[in-house]
Amino acid sequence: MTVALPLRPAAVAAAPDLSVIVPTFNERDNVLVLFERLAAALDGVAWEAIFVDDNSPDGTWNVVKDLARRDPRARVLRRIGRRGLSGACIEGILASSAPYVAVIDADLQHDETRLPLMLAKLRDGEADLAIGSRYVEGGSSSSFDRRRQGISSLATVLAQKLLHITVADPMSGFFMIRRDRFEEVAPTLSVQGFKILLDVLASTRGRLRIAEVPFVFGT
Repeated sequence: MTVALPLRPAAVAAAPDLSVIVPTFNERDNVLVLFERLAAALDGVAWEAIFVDDNSPDGTWNVVKDLARRDPRARVLRRIGRRGLSGACIEGILASSAPYVAVIDADLQHDETRLPLMLAKLRDGEADLAIGSRYVEGGSSSSFDRRRQGISSLATVLAQKLLHITVADPMSGFFMIRRDRFEEVAPTLSVQGFKILLDVLASTRGRLRIAEVPFVFGT
């Protein structure tokens, strides 16, 4: 017979509303800075950060483990024998119990201050997926050099045409999605590659309500 253990009120109150998934590889110098920035940006939100580390030689996973001892909002998933951005994001999201999940890079180039607006759009029912976009009004990728800008623009146009996607920035690595909607599509996603958002868009084929939130890509 299964016995249901009573939930402590304190534990219920501490349950995160938002999980921020941070895939990492050799990012030990950035993870504490990012965590502090997330704490400032998400003041008033019940949140956690799940760092998914591909067994970084620089010990990124150990830095986050030490952080987690001091702050329960930090968690680390250390992956052994597995590599890849998409797979890391999928594992991190599925390890979360929060109703909303965001993906952000650890290199400090995504603007974490946009997360509250993205969360508001999902909470209000305006969208199932909020994308941090460089290519809508108010967004920018001006920090790219000419070569990188050209590659990014070409990849965006090709993705839009080949997959019939109307999203302005389908190659963005900065987004937030309802976890229940992600779980619906998760079995169809590839753990290979590094453009998890593009895979989500291609797999859902217009079934998600999408909002694009402008952000300026950092240097």
